[in-house]
Amino acid sequence: MTVHTPRRAARVLLVDAAGRVLLFAGTDPARPDHRYWFTPGGGLEPGETPATGAARELAEETGLRLPPEELGEPVWRETVEFPFDGVRYRQEQEFFLVRVPSWEVDTAGFDEIERASVHGHRWWPVDALAATTERYYPVDLPALVARVLAAAGAGQAVTATGPDGGTSC
Repeated sequence: MTVHTPRRAARVLLVDAAGRVLLFAGTDPARPDHRYWFTPGGGLEPGETPATGAARELAEETGLRLPPEELGEPVWRETVEFPFDGVRYRQEQEFFLVRVPSWEVDTAGFDEIERASVHGHRWWPVDALAATTERYYPVDLPALVARVLAAAGAGQAVTATGPDGGTSC
């Protein structure tokens, strides 16, 4: 029987005005040949709500600072099992949709493991993501983004504060 470490996480579907979703390129330190793309976000700290964790992770990983209440309700939830750095996780995660006209990603807030395992980022058009042979998580990400954007309609972009305190939207 495989033992999984339980983990709660919050992730963000960060989508720009062109309908592209931001993904990071990563590798598993224990399996350097396992390359993949993934959404901003990560594990919740003790006592942290999903919205607070998503806002914190978004700021740390992209420089985009939003109050947690501006993230609204999660647009999707899943439980996933995966190995990372020699540990097997069973992660319950919630996804939030954040729309911005554009955003210049600032990864200065990366922690040590992110600096070691994240090797870049890209704004992916949903059709290009659906057509690629590259690995991404969650495995149904193109369909998820398409569903979430369709449900959200045109929607309004949120005002985002950059690392220098200025507004980026």
